[in-house]
Amino acid sequence: MIIYNVTSNIEDSAHDEWLIWIKKHIPQVLATGKFTEAKLTKVLTEADIEGQTYSVQYRAHSREALDAYYKDDAERLRNDGLQRFADKVLSFRTELEIIDEYSVNFN
Repeated sequence: MIIYNVTSNIEDSAHDEWLIWIKKHIPQVLATGKFTEAKLTKVLTEADIEGQTYSVQYRAHSREALDAYYKDDAERLRNDGLQRFADKVLSFRTELEIIDEYSVNFN
């Protein structure tokens, strides 16, 4: 299983508009059928960084599904954010391979 992680730092002047936009954008990415779920998280840090930072983690069906997303959908979906926010949002992407998953069952 692969997690496609997009971390974005948003200037304060664009934050509210970006947060509304990303909550509409995530369902559009999921609608491609390449991912099983997504999580929107805020990065909590004491670092002296301007703006606010968020991470969206999309769980891909498979490596092939992620590759198909890059080929078929990524450019179109990225361009919307780039056109809206230009240099007010700086994003970088990483891929994470899930090795094992663990959970606690308190039953």
